Amino acid sequence: MENVIKAKTPSFRARIQAVGGFLTNMVLPNIGAFIAWGLLTALFIPSGWFPNENLASIVDPAIKYLLPLLLASTGGRMVAGQRGAVMGTIGAIGLIVGSDIPMFLGAMIIGPLGGWLIKKFDKLIDGKIPAGFEMIVNNFSIGILGFFLMIFSFYFIGPVIEAANNVVSSAIKSLVDTGYLPLLSLINEPAKVLFLNNVIDQGIYYPLGMQETLEAGKSIYFTVASNPGPGLGLLLAFSFFGKKAAKRTAPGAIIIHFFGGIHELYFPYVLMKPLTILAMIAGGMSGITTFYLFDAGLVAGPSPGSIISYLALTPKGNFLGIISGVIVAAVVSFIVTAIILKFDKKTDEEDFTSSIEKSKAMKSEGKQILNPSNELSNTKISKISFACDAGAGSSALGATTFRKRLQKANIDGIEVKHYRIEDVPEDTDIIVVHKDLLERARLSHKNKRIITIENYIEDPNLLKLIDELGKR
Repeated sequence: MENVIKAKTPSFRARIQAVGGFLTNMVLPNIGAFIAWGLLTALFIPSGWFPNENLASIVDPAIKYLLPLLLASTGGRMVAGQRGAVMGTIGAIGLIVGSDIPMFLGAMIIGPLGGWLIKKFDKLIDGKIPAGFEMIVNNFSIGILGFFLMIFSFYFIGPVIEAANNVVSSAIKSLVDTGYLPLLSLINEPAKVLFLNNVIDQGIYYPLGMQETLEAGKSIYFTVASNPGPGLGLLLAFSFFGKKAAKRTAPGAIIIHFFGGIHELYFPYVLMKPLTILAMIAGGMSGITTFYLFDAGLVAGPSPGSIISYLALTPKGNFLGIISGVIVAAVVSFIVTAIILKFDKKTDEEDFTSSIEKSKAMKSEGKQILNPSNELSNTKISKISFACDAGAGSSALGATTFRKRLQKANIDGIEVKHYRIEDVPEDTDIIVVHKDLLERARLSHKNKRIITIENYIEDPNLLKLIDELGKR
């Protein structure tokens, strides 16, 4: 459905999505460092492929110092540039030294907090510094504020986060001990299709997984929300038993989802047939159960969650369990989805037709009550931005596909790029997002024209947009 921005209070879900996106964008630039640490662990610890006592000595300092400091620096930079990065890093060292656990979650809190503090201070003194004193004020402001933040994080923030971490760890470990860990799929799978997965993954499972990997050399926590098996099974079922549009697009989505790790590709299929969330939950539960029975785990968070990442981060002796968990999840999800599709008499085209009709109705209404700057007809369109949670998965796919469609239609002069929702530049004329991210997009872009889609490969709203651009 096509949407034009109105003043509206963002929903709680949209705000949680924004938090998840912020966490993701602290983690995403540093994924390479996490993978490097995972490979170091998989290769050189005593139970690794090539045990090496000297190289294994890097494992502990890297997880306790390097990775949290990178997260804090990135979080501070996202809020206040380089000065924020320095402030966040200063605050993080207090957390790290004052705690007995790897401070990933703490770093993702203290980094942005440090950036926020220095940003507020800079705004407070803006225009009030005497000429010639800029450098000394800039340096000492970070030094003094950073000093107090470091002390505060050492004595207060660190202990609080450690206590909260212990509570969450105990709760989840009790699920492991009692065999109820698969129940997490009741939370994970619905959260994923509502674009809330990053809050859970980066905020909870990654920190817990890194802690367990430091002790055991692997962790099942890295698999509980990232398993590509359930999505594979669902898309396979749509490929065989779907109707028309869904059946046509599912095979292409399989390749991008399973090998590229972009799980957002299967979300529209679940949203089109909400009952298939049961298949995703069943697949997720069966996968976790299989990983648990084989005592399998990964050495780092698989980002993106593709089968390639899974195999690359599987430690010695765990390949059978990991591969089995993915296959079992896919088979269970396929069977449940197939049953649902066989008994569902409603065609997928009915959903698409409904969306098009709603789009036309809203467009007609918008012409009457909204300002004309949001209409295509008399406005020059030179830049279209595809936006998603992290700006590196589904939006990249959507932008690439749309550029090719413009080329086929011989439409020139339009720049198409992909971004994180909050990073869409001001010179953008049209923003394209998944419909479930609309409210989050409103938070940052109140006066922009926004088009929502349900399918990143073939969506009627994108086809309609190309037709309109071609008539200009």
